[in-house]
Amino acid sequence: MPKTPIVLASQSASRRALLNAAQVPFEALSPQVDEEAAKEALRADGLDARKLADALAELKALRVSRRVPGGLVLGCDQTLSLDDGTMIDKAVDRADAERILKLLSGRVHYLHSAAVMALNGEPIWRHIERVRMTVRPLSDAFIAQYLDRDWEECRWCVGCYRIEGPGAQLFAKVEGSQFAIQGLPLLPLLDFLRIRGVLAA
Repeated sequence: MPKTPIVLASQSASRRALLNAAQVPFEALSPQVDEEAAKEALRADGLDARKLADALAELKALRVSRRVPGGLVLGCDQTLSLDDGTMIDKAVDRADAERILKLLSGRVHYLHSAAVMALNGEPIWRHIERVRMTVRPLSDAFIAQYLDRDWEECRWCVGCYRIEGPGAQLFAKVEGSQFAIQGLPLLPLLDFLRIRGVLAA
């Protein structure tokens, strides 16, 4: 049995911060998944951005769940897609980040935030939230200045932004949960944990 009722199958600082702020007891374990290889295999099966986020979240949850029998294991993932369905990956370097931000500039894109809870190697709960995000028109000078300030942090974020930081300046409009943007559909998760008796109702 794990030391806490929840095991987060992630090393994401943002997800850990969300759970800590909500006072959810958890421990974090790396899922030890080659995400890029898994993503390519799932894309080859024709999965769209929403289904891809769900499948990757489930993969992480199940991978850790097999190592912690009796523990509730939470796997999470996010994907981005443009309004035409084109998927956006994490930037491989700063030049790629500039390309991505120019692509998002002045357009709507969708962020899909998936969470899957597993118990004893089986998924028992899942939730996917979609957030509609409108990026304002960005000048080349702004993009360069933004990356100068935040590259070491935003480089790990799909879409090259941290909404809780300077990334907020990229947007004209956001329709959906900020928790989902930060990596976790938190309110549905808290509801599930209350139903399970992990959190007080």
